[in-house]
Amino acid sequence: MNSEYIFELPIKVRDYEVDVEGIVNNANYLHYLEHTRHEFCDAAGLSFRAMHEQGYDPVVTHIDIRYMRSLGLGDSMVSKLGLSRRGPVFVFRQDIFTPDGAQVIAATVDVVSFCNGRVSRGEELAEVFKDYL
Repeated sequence: MNSEYIFELPIKVRDYEVDVEGIVNNANYLHYLEHTRHEFCDAAGLSFRAMHEQGYDPVVTHIDIRYMRSLGLGDSMVSKLGLSRRGPVFVFRQDIFTPDGAQVIAATVDVVSFCNGRVSRGEELAEVFKDYL
């Protein structure tokens, strides 16, 4: 794994994710990115459900995504994630590749933490992600 990535998740395209052209609908890439972030949080030791039960919720505030190539029915991909922090904003660098290394998308996702319904400085998430920042 490249050192800029701290987490990888293999994913396979399912039949309901393709459109009439036989390619993955662009909106489904957002689902792949979200699924990868959720799996990363689980691997880091705290699920989204557990965070919510503890009173804080990570919320996406901005996504920038560049589509480079299409995937189709049955294709496999590897979703990779990197993480940095900019003040209270957690920046997820998320890229998706084909198994042979061709880049499919490049994305950055900004996330802030709400604590008991109010925007926080992010210290709760910083504690969860301390081994990855």
